Amino acid sequence: MKTARIVLALPGLAALAYGIVLFLDYAAPAWPDSFTTLLWIGGGPIVNDAVFAPIAGLVGLLLARNLPKPWRGPVQVGAALTAVLGFVAFPLLWRAYGVPPKPGLHDGNTWLGLVATLAVVWGAVLVAAIVRIVRVRYRGARKIRARDHS
Repeated sequence: MKTARIVLALPGLAALAYGIVLFLDYAAPAWPDSFTTLLWIGGGPIVNDAVFAPIAGLVGLLLARNLPKPWRGPVQVGAALTAVLGFVAFPLLWRAYGVPPKPGLHDGNTWLGLVATLAVVWGAVLVAAIVRIVRVRYRGARKIRARDHS
């Protein structure tokens, strides 16, 4: 069992080592200027763990306790996707060129893209919740009919 874990961990450790080599290759020649990049790389996980994750956990807990059962799963998935999409879009929403430009990245309207994507996500949440409600009612009606025919 330990051998399997080691075998599974080796590719991840190799990727981590390669990432460190690539970063040092980038950062060493431009050291004073690359310090902000190091802060950005380290700051993202810290901000996520200290701010976004607790908020998402609290919202998930509140949703799980207060929503009717057919709505819980779809709304929790929608909330998680909203948090992830917001976290990914944050650098471009915060500053127009918050990340190094890539072809096609800065061509579009980031706000419009985020709002359109969230509209699709929450539309799917609504459809999934309605389907769950219809299924629950259909099962309840079928039980009543089976009981009446008995």
